[in-house]
This record gives sequence, structure tokens and C-alpha cells, in this order.
Amino acid sequence: GDLEREVLRDIRNRTIRSVCGQRAMPRSVWELPAGQRRTVLRHLLVSDKYRFLYCYVPKVACSNWKRILKVLDGALESVDVKLKMDHKSDLVFLGDMEPDEINYRLKNYYKFVFVRNPAERLLSAYRNKFGEIKEYQQKYGVEIVRRYRKNGAKSAGDDVTFSEFLRYLLDEEVERMNEHWMPIYNLCQPCAVRYDFIGSYERLNEDANHVLERVQAPSFIRFPERQSWYKPVTAETLHYYLCNTQRRLIKELLPKYILDFSLFAYPLPNITSEFCRQ
Repeated sequence: GDLEREVLRDIRNRTIRSVCGQRAMPRSVWELPAGQRRTVLRHLLVSDKYRFLYCYVPKVACSNWKRILKVLDGALESVDVKLKMDHKSDLVFLGDMEPDEINYRLKNYYKFVFVRNPAERLLSAYRNKFGEIKEYQQKYGVEIVRRYRKNGAKSAGDDVTFSEFLRYLLDEEVERMNEHWMPIYNLCQPCAVRYDFIGSYERLNEDANHVLERVQAPSFIRFPERQSWYKPVTAETLHYYLCNTQRRLIKELLPKYILDFSLFAYPLPNITSEFCRQ
């Protein structure tokens, strides 16, 4: 397990160095276009007490990390407090600071991000937002069905198919996407921000413990257990959705997420007929 983790980390680091070393790539947040800079600074959460920056990625356990930040800051008593997560209050965002304060923290604080297989993250966002959350069904679902389904005008947005969702992503500009399905690369800009640690959803507890140790968090703080109501995306579920989606659609969508697959060393989805027959 340890060797596997080291190999993966080495592959990620080498790939990031090689891709980010290319001339066209940004070397700092100030080299990014204003919109991209705003996005990354709005996703970098600050702990001045423990001197770290965490780039939060929706659908990669970010609610639990926010919970930890609130406990570290004294705004929450324990990670187990049963409260609906407020994603704004009692959190400090790097984007709310002055340029010299931003520079100081980027240069001197420990920086980390957690990543996840892009296909799995998209499926998780789709199932959660369109299967459970009325606000998303009304804001995005109604429009998606109207746009991609014949006679879809009467839909309440709660019956969006996975294929319709992917067609919508295909037509969306990456920079204008909702954060729940915007590529991790665009949210956290790993070329402009040199992360000290890239944790992964697949090794969530081990990697989270590594970070908590590294920032010298109090020993009573541990990464929260997965909520009992949470329905994880299994390999079988992903297989089912991908294999029941037009291959062409997936292939056309891949370029939008290709940096997430390549930089973070995730295999491209296997949608061969041989694999799908299994």
C-alpha cells in the first residue's frame, strides 16, 4: 500500500512538473486571466492559526474538510456536530484578502488539495444534484431537459438523464461551469499554485491524517466518518452509467477533463464494448 502510494505520488508530481513547465502555462495566480484567478482564490480556504491553504473541490469530501477548518478555528465544537453545512460562514477565503496578504500566504503556508477520478466525480454530482436537490433541479434541470429533449417543456427538472447532463457539459464553457462539475484543474490551478500535497478521495482517511499531522492539528481532531445517508459511487454504478451512455458523447467530453485525468494520474474511462459486456 505504501509503495503504491509513493509511486502514484511520484507519477503525479512528475506529470505536474512536466505539464506546468511548458511555456504557455501560468507560473503564479497573477498570470491567470481575472476570471480564473477569482475562481481559484475563491476556492482557497485559509487557516492562519495552522498556516495552511486548502483548495476545496466540491464532491471530493470538501464538506468534511470545511467542518475541520471550523473546528480548528473554534467556530465548531466537534467534527461530529450534526449541523447542515454552511459553506460560507466561519470560513476565511484567500480571495477576500489584499494582494500582499495573498502572496505571503501562497509563499509561506502549507498548501493542499484533494482530487478524485473525474468520471466518478461527475456521476456523483449528477446523482446528488439532480436526484436529491430541488434547487438544482429547478435552476439547471429544467433548462437541460428543455434544451436536449423533444417535448421536454413540462419537466420539473428531476428526471434529467445522465446523457442529457453530459450533453449540457459538452456545450458549457469550462470557465462558466458550476463548481460541482467544473474541472479540478480550473478550480485549483495546480500550475499557478504549487501544492505541497495532493491527496486523493480513494485514500481519503490516510491522506487526511497525513495532512492533519503535517499541519500539527490537535490530536482530538480526526477526519469525520462518512455520513450514514451518503450513497457512494461504486465501480459497478460507474460501469453501468458509462456503458449505457453513447460512446461518442463520452469521447467528445473527455478533452474538457483531460488535465484532471492526466495530471492526477487517473485512467480514462474504459467504454470498450468488451468491457461493457461484462
